[in-house]
Amino acid sequence: MTSEPPPPPPRRRPGGRTGRIRTQVLDAVRAELGERGYDGLTLDAVAARAGVHRATVYRRWRDVGGLLTDLFEATGDDDWQPQDTGSLQGDLAALNHENQAAMTARPSTAAALIAASFRSEEAARGLRRLWEDRYARCEVIVSRAVRRGELPPNTDARRLLLAATAPLYHQLVLLRMPPDPGLPEHAARAAALAASAGAFATFPADDA
Repeated sequence: MTSEPPPPPPRRRPGGRTGRIRTQVLDAVRAELGERGYDGLTLDAVAARAGVHRATVYRRWRDVGGLLTDLFEATGDDDWQPQDTGSLQGDLAALNHENQAAMTARPSTAAALIAASFRSEEAARGLRRLWEDRYARCEVIVSRAVRRGELPPNTDARRLLLAATAPLYHQLVLLRMPPDPGLPEHAARAAALAASAGAFATFPADDA
């Protein structure tokens, strides 16, 4: 990987009253999810919190699945990019700190969406698309490191990114342990060292 991926094409955002209503409703979905979880998410509660007539919510989003689908689409409709700290380890650590902050916020929309993905097929599909989008954007971390000479040119970006970020989700989501302030840096350092040694390098046989 020697060049940065092109930026994604801009997405068309609804404007005017339609855009305002969508923003109000999706903000309400985030708040309801964070406070009540998937089981407590209802269209009526979202409409009440958003200050929007319930008929509008039912007509546009139909059900909880529709709300979750739109929420994931809106979450991916931004200009977020990973930080450029000047080093591979620094970039990975910054990414991990962002992820840990999102997962440990109170309430945490990120944690609620992950939990919802185990209960709702719409949420599961939306989360998969969001992960794909975020990992694709983060491939620039690896291409920068290759240009700086920190990594072999044939480094597999996805494998490296998974190795760097997985420890946080394993600890917080699977083990349900309290956040470890040192883990973002430790996981980044371990992944960067392994990557620099060629642990994530690909060869023709890997693609067969």
